[in-house]
Amino acid sequence: MAAKAEVTRVGISFGNALAIAISWTTHKSILWAILHGIFSWLYVIYYALTR
Repeated sequence: MAAKAEVTRVGISFGNALAIAISWTTHKSILWAILHGIFSWLYVIYYALTR
């Protein structure tokens, strides 16, 4: 069970980092980066679908 928790944690961390990087590159705003980091994978999917 510990391996599954580790994969989930890494996936969430990667999603946060990816969302923040995309947001910063696009908007150059720390507030948007924080907000998009909170929504992480939802923002990444939205960005992928709208670009």
